Amino acid sequence: MILTVDIGNTETMLGLFEGYDVHDSWRLSTERQRTGDELFLQIGALLGARAAGAEAPERIVIASVVPTVDRAWDEAAARLGVPLVWIDWRTPLPVRLEVEEPHSVGADRIVNTLATKCLFARDTIVVDLGTATTFDCISADGGFLGGVISPGPRAGIDRLHALSSKLPSVQIAPPERVLGRNTVAALESGVFYSVVEGIDGIVTRLLAEWEPEDPLVIATGGLAELIAPHCRTVQATDPYLTLKGLVCADDHLAGASE
Repeated sequence: MILTVDIGNTETMLGLFEGYDVHDSWRLSTERQRTGDELFLQIGALLGARAAGAEAPERIVIASVVPTVDRAWDEAAARLGVPLVWIDWRTPLPVRLEVEEPHSVGADRIVNTLATKCLFARDTIVVDLGTATTFDCISADGGFLGGVISPGPRAGIDRLHALSSKLPSVQIAPPERVLGRNTVAALESGVFYSVVEGIDGIVTRLLAEWEPEDPLVIATGGLAELIAPHCRTVQATDPYLTLKGLVCADDHLAGASE
């Protein structure tokens, strides 16, 4: 049993895995000022709330794009008495970063690359809907070819609300109709379908330029299950894809050490 952790700019996703089976998962706010002691208490409470006799994690495996919280996680893991493994571009994994600046590739995109190699072995575009929406082009044999980074769905709403005092902030949700008959309905439709059409448009352009064989387009991230079903180009959704990539990384590192 391992605890996988994907630390994003807005949210941190945790999953307790045995093999590729998720036993429990949690989604937390990424608090940059949280101390190691606070994190220890929070993670300890989550693990302690499980059924009596539940197995404790053997390791914590983390991908982080927020360096300011890394020390707190080191301290919390030490307090918990659980070994911690960090995954980044320097980790010896069976993937290739075929880009101009490998050191700048986020840990989440690296483990997404490994996940698609382990689980699908197909040319894949991963659409990760988080604070930013990223599009990762990944070859069947584990090559990260690059991709696209665009503002996430929430960023557009917040920016529009900040610049237009008369326009309210709205939730991201499928509207009943595309044609809005009032300001809120028009905003909800515009926000939602601009994201949907943006995804379809970028995926279509990537496929035309890349020309992969039998490609898979899969969505992940906090908003994937809400938005992906409305996208014409997205074939599958897996909210745990990044965490499964961390399981793949742990398996590879454990095998390499034997």
